[in-house]
Amino acid sequence: MALREGMERGAPAPASLPAAAWLAIGQGAYFIATGAWPIVSMRTFEAVTGPKRDRWLVKTVGVLVGVIGAALVSAGRRGRAGDDVRLLGLGTAAGLGAIDTIYALRGRISPISLLDAVVEAALAGAWLAVSPSARATAGRPPARSRAGSP
Repeated sequence: MALREGMERGAPAPASLPAAAWLAIGQGAYFIATGAWPIVSMRTFEAVTGPKRDRWLVKTVGVLVGVIGAALVSAGRRGRAGDDVRLLGLGTAAGLGAIDTIYALRGRISPISLLDAVVEAALAGAWLAVSPSARATAGRPPARSRAGSP
């Protein structure tokens, strides 16, 4: 329903979304799910990732990751995955992946966090692979040629 409402307001049809928009939507959905998990069920979150000393901090990070995810989905659905969205997606994926890797290898957090690091590395790589021309034109109408042809 939400996608239909966005289309009614002039958002691009899903088939016409640029790759960067789909990437923003995918990363955003992953971030919403992983951010909500400790808030919805700390018991299952800790069963997979190990016990946490500061549950309030885990929930705080979950809220922040979830909000970033919502912003990415919102931008992607509108076909607006320009440089600001690319920075948000790439920066959070790289930062979270680095934290997962460093602290899992030091033994401070569960080695299961390395699975998330792999996902974050794939997301960061995907943002780097999005072509500059796709990023520059995301959400903009096609330029008209000087000869007047479409």
